[in-house]
Amino acid sequence: MDLLPRLLHRDGLMLIIDKPAGVAVHRGPKGGPSLEDAFDQLRFGLPRPPALAHRLDKDTSGCLVLGRHRKALERLGRLFKSGRVGKTYWAVVEGAPAGEQGEIDLALGRLDAGRGWWMRPDPLGLPARTSWRVLGRSADSALAFIEFTPHTGRTHQIRVHSQAMGWPILGDPIYGSGRREGAPPLHLHARAVSVPMQDGKPPVEALAAPPPHMAEALYACGWRSEAQA
Repeated sequence: MDLLPRLLHRDGLMLIIDKPAGVAVHRGPKGGPSLEDAFDQLRFGLPRPPALAHRLDKDTSGCLVLGRHRKALERLGRLFKSGRVGKTYWAVVEGAPAGEQGEIDLALGRLDAGRGWWMRPDPLGLPARTSWRVLGRSADSALAFIEFTPHTGRTHQIRVHSQAMGWPILGDPIYGSGRREGAPPLHLHARAVSVPMQDGKPPVEALAAPPPHMAEALYACGWRSEAQA
């Protein structure tokens, strides 16, 4: 896998790449290819390859932050843990939100011990909060184009919150209709990231264009070009 054309930002501390959908960020317990396998090409003269500062689901595309060395990774870890990294996601959902924007405040917990990272709404779980706003709708109101801003970083947060609202993300193989044969890929994209890496300096920001598999549904919801960023 050639990651160089997917590089969105590079400096001495970190890299931001546009992760392709369908590729795991790291090797799971069952093995198989992962994005980390290609990190060696991103050393740019340093003795070690960069490492993940956070993670995206296998089927999610878009902005992924890497730290270039230990101190940078420690700094990034604190920023992500404290919620200081701004994250914006684009999604196409099945259904029609009643309003144009809102906030989902719904604690999340594990579905069960045998389901790995699968999550569910759980009043006794960890706090999880997500803002959303509608950017477009299809003519038949079967789909909506939504911008999500997570304020916490729970596993599958946007996917579970969207399902709980009654409009699951198109193609979601766990929480939506993506389980059926012939379903489209997951329509969830990490559109933008803002990282306040150095105090007193503007945050590092990056934008990732939507992946090709989301184009048809986005167009159906009124999206036309990057001019609608």
